[in-house]
Amino acid sequence: MAFNDPIAELLTKIRNAQLHQHVYIDIWISKMKISIISILKEKGYVSNFLVNENKRKMRIFLKYNKNRNAVIRTIKRISKPGRRKYVSHDDLPRVLGGIGTAVISTSHGVMDDTKAQSLKVGGEVLLYIW
Repeated sequence: MAFNDPIAELLTKIRNAQLHQHVYIDIWISKMKISIISILKEKGYVSNFLVNENKRKMRIFLKYNKNRNAVIRTIKRISKPGRRKYVSHDDLPRVLGGIGTAVISTSHGVMDDTKAQSLKVGGEVLLYIW
């Protein structure tokens, strides 16, 4: 089945898997998805991920706390195919006053909001997560 928005598909699979407390999910890989998941791992929202280039698949290991509650409370797609949202480095969003993370696609690659602020680059706001 073909999807028009692979990032929304990724976020939906993460939401659904955490709702049913799955340990991992398997998705098709792309450079954008790998960049997004590496940011989520760096920020502590997922425990790990493995990429299988031969099968073009990626396995994402989800993270839970001691009570088996998901670490990711909310993951929300901001820029959609029908309506893109671009910001300059002066207007970079602060998710929940800095507690959450915004993932930005910039001319220097995909990065989180704090790194984009330090490099003073803006771009397309892909998603919010907290």
